[in-house]
Formats: sequence, structure tokens, C-alpha cells
Amino acid sequence: MSSPSATLAVWSSAWLSGAAAADDVLDALQDWAELHEVVAADERLASTLEIPLRGEAGGSPAALLAALRRSGAENAELVMPVPGDVRGLGGASQFASEALRAGEAVVLNGIGIVPERIGEGIVRWTVFEIDRTAPSPNVPLGEAEHELTGAMRVAAGILLELGVAKQRAGVREELQARVAERSKARWPEGMPQRALRVLQRAAEVSAILELAMEDEPGGALSASSALKRAEALRPLFHAVRTARTAAVAEAVRALDVSDAH
Repeated sequence: MSSPSATLAVWSSAWLSGAAAADDVLDALQDWAELHEVVAADERLASTLEIPLRGEAGGSPAALLAALRRSGAENAELVMPVPGDVRGLGGASQFASEALRAGEAVVLNGIGIVPERIGEGIVRWTVFEIDRTAPSPNVPLGEAEHELTGAMRVAAGILLELGVAKQRAGVREELQARVAERSKARWPEGMPQRALRVLQRAAEVSAILELAMEDEPGGALSASSALKRAEALRPLFHAVRTARTAAVAEAVRALDVSDAH
């Protein structure tokens, strides 16, 4: 799969523009967890958007959609920050801190939403008011796809160099299973094929990287070897994040049918 934030960004944008039904959005979120809770980060926002305050029993995803409509939100943006690359967070804030910890978030005008797994089969979405109106600059999808294609070749080479196939029996089948699991997310009708292709390729590279970061069964890398491996893989993780944000941005643009109404 991609990420819960990517799913919410694409589907909520499609719903807000009239390209998808609310039930379809709620069904798509089920791919990530059976139960979703929605809370506001502060009391004023809870009152304005009519959703529970953090610390109270969470609201439903349907309540989140209603809150987005109430806030005047339009198209969503996926942000995937990591230390050293916090584009899209709009400066230091509680939202930025929690989005960085989660590694992902959704931004819609002056609203930021961060997912958090709080138990087996439960995702909590915390809604923040943020001081950010201009979207962060996005890499063109073609450029992101090109970078990701190169990353796939490098990642495969690193797997060979690390000897993962020798260390783990059935590694090819394991990799195929991981890719299949990450690629089963559903998307709205009208989803651009190139964006779908890039999301699929990002899922493949992500599965390879996850496998490459794991120590072989019964063993452990030395600290220096682990650091060397992490350094080699860092640009590939960057390519995956770039590809996902670019693909979601392209999908959001393509699914915006609001001007046709």
C-alpha cells in the first residue's frame, strides 16, 4: 500500500470536488484499519469543526468529512516529512512535530491531519489548525517516476550486494507477498494511470527497502555496516517519498471536477 494519508488525501479531494461518494471514501479507509477515530488538537478547533477534542472518545470518519466541508477545504496535499526534509509542514508547530513523528500527514488549506496507529486495527486522525495556505512545491510526476525507476535498479543491486537472497530462504516469494500487500489499496474512478503506476512502483521499491533494512535471521550487522547500509538506502527512501507525493498531487488535480459543476 501507499499510506493512510495518501488514501485520505486522494479520496477526500475526490469527495470534496464531487468525484466520489462519501461511502466510497469510508470504504477506502477500511483498507488501513477496521476502526478510525477523529479528534481535534485543541478546544477551539473541536468547537468550530464539531468533532471531539483529543482526550475524548473519537468521532467517526464521516464526522471528519463533514468537518472538512465545514472548514471550506478543497484539494488535499500529502506531506511525508523526515528529519532534514520537512517541506510542507509550514514551520515549527505542534502539527509539524506530530507529522514528523508519523512521517506523513494531509494538508487541506488551513487544516492539517495526522494519522496514528493506537492499537490493533485502529487509526486515530488528529486535526490541527495550521498557518499554511500555499501548497509546497511538488516535483513533476515524470521527474519523480524517472528518479524512482533509477531507485529500483539501485535497490535491487543493494539487495544483491547485501546478499539478502543468500541469507533468507524464499526471499523472492516474501518480496512478492509484501508488494502485493502494499498494492491493494483502492482508488477513485478517474484515477490517472500514470499516478497509479508510480504508486505501484513506489510500493515495490518500499518493499525492497524494507527487506534490505532487516537483519538476516539469527544475525545482526555491525554498527558500522548498519550505518553504511542506511546511508546507501537513504536516497532511495527519498525517491519513494517524492514519487508518492507527486503521484497523489497528480491524482488530486485529475480528480478535481468541481469546475464542471
